Amino acid sequence: MGFSKEEISKSRRFWSSLWRGIKTVFVLFTMFLSFLLVSAPIFLALADALLPSALLHRLSTPANLSSHLTNYDFRHSLIDIPLISIVRSAVILCVYGLCDGPKLSRGPYLMITMICSISSLIYVSLKAAFVFGEPANVDGGGNYFRAAEVALFLCSSVLAVGHIVVAYRTSCRERRKLLVFKIDIEAVSACKNVYPRYQKILQQERLI
Repeated sequence: MGFSKEEISKSRRFWSSLWRGIKTVFVLFTMFLSFLLVSAPIFLALADALLPSALLHRLSTPANLSSHLTNYDFRHSLIDIPLISIVRSAVILCVYGLCDGPKLSRGPYLMITMICSISSLIYVSLKAAFVFGEPANVDGGGNYFRAAEVALFLCSSVLAVGHIVVAYRTSCRERRKLLVFKIDIEAVSACKNVYPRYQKILQQERLI
């Protein structure tokens, strides 16, 4: 039994609408990924400021946090890990906001990001050697506390490396933009130099 023209038309409209919907979703998804890539320094700085603080909040009560601040000990206190992350993300975010295209490509953004990230990595590594050099409690609470400490140190270290990677990729992207812009400027300048000569040749041909 054959299909009528109306059913065939409805089927075509359905598949056409479905195909347009798929293309729309693909375009929106691509735009969302592009937005994430362009805004990666901002999102990473926010994550760097929030995640270590949230992990420390799970480890300690507000009373313990205040005691860590008043009775700070490099070998035992963990309050400095989220503080370093907050300062690091604030400095990197401020530099990123103040830099334009050339400064993002090969200027202070990449250099300051590497200095902040590497120095914080060195500090966290030294602190980890003191914190994990002491034996942990063998009971379940001690194991949970030690696992949370490991997560805190790993989180800060991974975010520091992430800052370097994102800064390098941002620098490469801005260099590509400047290279394309330079090529366009050179092409326009070449056309401006060639066009008067071409007009002069045409005038000479007309006189002949």
